[in-house]
Amino acid sequence: MSRTDRASLLLHVGRDEAFDALTGREALLTWLPPHGMHGRFERFDMREGGSYRLVLTYDDPTDSPGKTSADSDASEVRVARIVPGELIVQEVDFDSADPAFRGTMRMEWRVRSVEEGTEVELTARDVPQGVRARDHAQGLTSSLANLAAYLEP
Repeated sequence: MSRTDRASLLLHVGRDEAFDALTGREALLTWLPPHGMHGRFERFDMREGGSYRLVLTYDDPTDSPGKTSADSDASEVRVARIVPGELIVQEVDFDSADPAFRGTMRMEWRVRSVEEGTEVELTARDVPQGVRARDHAQGLTSSLANLAAYLEP
């Protein structure tokens, strides 16, 4: 049985500004890595039909061994769909020898204008069984908190 994880956040910025932060290379490197990690792109082509390879490295891997190496998690991401200002759909494959991390996770980022600003909602479908629910929830929440700090300094 596949698992779906969700997280959302209200931002006090306009929808276009929020959407730009979800698609811009430098913006993503600033806010996407969860607390205790930093990231780099080995390649980046954020357009419908494009792809990128993201490597997240733990600042201290002692308690969090990586999926790809002792201190890092790498993923291949295909951009399946973009609706400007509204939706980004990505297909994510973790680079791991552990079969528990195999399979394609589908990440949907939705951006919606609300009275107070912009709601950003993330839905991760078909989460690999090796990604523990608690760890994933912490990572998603941390990334969204980073997004808020990036957009609302």
